Amino acid sequence: MSGINDFAFKMGTVNGTGSASANGLLMQAIFRMGIPVTGKNIFPSNIQGLPTWYEIRVSKDGYTARPSEVDLVVALNPATYAKDVATVRPGGYLLYDSSWPLDPTLVREGITILGVPFGRMCVEAFTKDRERTLLRNIAYAGALAALLEIDMQVIEGMLNEKFGKKKSLLDANHTAIRLGYDYAKANFTCPLPFHLAPMDATGGSILMDGNTACALGAVYAGATVGAWYPITPATAMMEAFKAFCEKYRVDKATGKNNYIILQAEDELAAAGIVIGAAWAGARAFTNTSGPGISLMQEFIGLAYYTDIPAVFYDIQRCGPSTGMPTRTQQADLLSLAYASHGDTKHLVLFPADPHECFSMSVEAFDLAERFQTPVFVASDLDIGMNDWMIPRLEWDDAYRPDRGKVLDAAALEKLPRFSRFLDVDGDGVAARTLPGVGGKGAYFVRGSGHDKHAAYTEDSDAYQEVVDRLKRKFEHAAAAMPKPAILRRKGAEVGLVTLGGCDAAVREAADRLQEAGIAADVMRIRGFPFGAEVAEFLGEHEHTFVIEQNRDAQLRSLLMIELGVPRDELIPVLDYGGMPLTAKVVVDAVSARVAGVPA
Repeated sequence: MSGINDFAFKMGTVNGTGSASANGLLMQAIFRMGIPVTGKNIFPSNIQGLPTWYEIRVSKDGYTARPSEVDLVVALNPATYAKDVATVRPGGYLLYDSSWPLDPTLVREGITILGVPFGRMCVEAFTKDRERTLLRNIAYAGALAALLEIDMQVIEGMLNEKFGKKKSLLDANHTAIRLGYDYAKANFTCPLPFHLAPMDATGGSILMDGNTACALGAVYAGATVGAWYPITPATAMMEAFKAFCEKYRVDKATGKNNYIILQAEDELAAAGIVIGAAWAGARAFTNTSGPGISLMQEFIGLAYYTDIPAVFYDIQRCGPSTGMPTRTQQADLLSLAYASHGDTKHLVLFPADPHECFSMSVEAFDLAERFQTPVFVASDLDIGMNDWMIPRLEWDDAYRPDRGKVLDAAALEKLPRFSRFLDVDGDGVAARTLPGVGGKGAYFVRGSGHDKHAAYTEDSDAYQEVVDRLKRKFEHAAAAMPKPAILRRKGAEVGLVTLGGCDAAVREAADRLQEAGIAADVMRIRGFPFGAEVAEFLGEHEHTFVIEQNRDAQLRSLLMIELGVPRDELIPVLDYGGMPLTAKVVVDAVSARVAGVPA
């Protein structure tokens, strides 16, 4: 790493000072230069005042995992100077605001420290305090443009796009960009040894976050009802869904909305609204995070037991309890798989990036209605709230929703009797009706004991017949879940198993291991229940590592429980501090084990 189009840098600022705009400007400019780029926002859970960082990785090879080392740190928050200085790799650079002197104790050998008086320059160039604070960020973007050779024409064009109708803002931003750029050009050797050169590697790609992609996928899937209670990091998904609906779900002739979005009084109520809407025939969903899933479990069990389709988006964050709301984790896996009390098992999809957030949203609604059951989309904060470079989204206009076994009035009339929970086809899925199709299709929805006809019962045999059918339905669903993504290398004796947002780091790690002489196959699990391909992969290697972001090895536990894999055959690689996974974590763990170093 550390060369032309192959380096990482990050900005350390104070939350609430407007740095997000500058950071987004930098990332978008690099992307428009045709260079693969990804960004990770590390921010506090309060509104304003605490430290925040934004990491940008440039990779000519298209790697999108969080970098294991940083070449350049922009330090604008004195409270974190010590941490920022320590973060710079040996031989790297620190750029700080020299309007205030740097404590001599923070000077570190082996790195180059560059000072630019961003604060003083903005005080001299602008008159309003808020303007000086916000434009200080644009000034550091200008300095970085000089140091990293970011195309200034691209940056200035983006400013024109954003502020073209607001001349005063446009002029101020152009001034701030030039302040930083001209100072760096006049005082430092530009560009730095690692810098940018135009490429043509982003054609056919877009930058998008997972929450937006989930919302767009829900629209394309035909969802018309969303119910929610605000929670980090899921809130942005419903905000995006609302924006899409306002644009695409309003009847042009009448001006009436063809959608309903309800902010409920709590997460349990949101789940109840979704279940009611889905029972009535709408495609409905709720988006939440781990604490919300905990509160929804009673209604999740109701939907499971009464065969009602519903989609639940879980944008996972650090737990338990409130935990760290603005850090990422994959610690809800067992909770989702077995949500609610009693014997329950659920369908879960594991997108790895925003592209799959879009496509798996459509799959989730189809699976929910096909199998008449809750379906979970298990994203996380890293996927949901960060911008990823992904292939352009595609859509097949021939798509038609899979509504599953729904009886209309004509089909009902042919039946001698409608039995809501009767398995006719042997796949565990009973035919359902929608309200209003006729009296013959009416039935009482009850969460208490019921038989295959939907009648109340406390008879053991009748009860077991229903719950055994639900188990049979779950088993049949395994073949309908998305297949695992498997990458094979010749002669591999090592298998790497992972899921979700770990994928980018694990695939990069496999490349690094190959360079070190260790051939590793990679399997990314994309759905639960597990299909036959998952079981087959687990028995193929001398060493099989399960890489996930939680403390208790929850994916490993699911594999042992559901597939009967012996515990000692699966080696856990766990990273659960709340930051996105790096390839180095995987490489170090695998290399040590293969070399015979005990875990």
